Amino acid sequence: MAAVAAAAMVGMTGCQVEVGTGAGEEGTGATAEPGTGAADAAARLEELTVAKAGSMSGYSREKFPHWRDTGENCDMRDTILQRDAEDVKLSGCNVTDGRWYSVYDGQTYDDPSKVDIDHMVPLANAWRSGASRWTNEQRGDFANDDERPQLIAVSASQNRAKGDQDPSTWKPTVKDYWCRYAQDWITVKHYWKLSVTSAEKEALGDMLATC
Repeated sequence: MAAVAAAAMVGMTGCQVEVGTGAGEEGTGATAEPGTGAADAAARLEELTVAKAGSMSGYSREKFPHWRDTGENCDMRDTILQRDAEDVKLSGCNVTDGRWYSVYDGQTYDDPSKVDIDHMVPLANAWRSGASRWTNEQRGDFANDDERPQLIAVSASQNRAKGDQDPSTWKPTVKDYWCRYAQDWITVKHYWKLSVTSAEKEALGDMLATC
């Protein structure tokens, strides 16, 4: 996933169409934390708390306020769609066209309706691994985190197949992406101090072994 900067979208108004470029087939996603190679990820994995998955009692997506405003008529979903696209076209902040390379299935999509913004660590998984104790504001920060590799444009079909599963029960179709997927998952969990289950930790270790 090449490091790319989110485009500045504040102040875009009207219905003019603008064209830009994003990550494309070189990969997508936010800039990772420094030192997120396989060895660093393995070290961070050992620092994560191993615990049983917590209860889903009280969970709702509304407790993770996401797609925050990022400017006039813009929200975080628009920002990530634009960031991760090539030849993106906008009407104001609405993404109307572009090309998205989905690293999960290795396919390129040119219809934004077929692209979802995936939370690398799903909201429900975060709830079960510690976020249930956070405030809604903290959960909103997590759900809109574009500084870690937490938000990524991928195919809607892969995102929905993943659901709220961790790497012990779901992995991207493209095996060559498992190394990066594990690194990014660990980066997010480590930064947000979320726990992992024993099965999740084992799966992440196996995925890092493909690096």
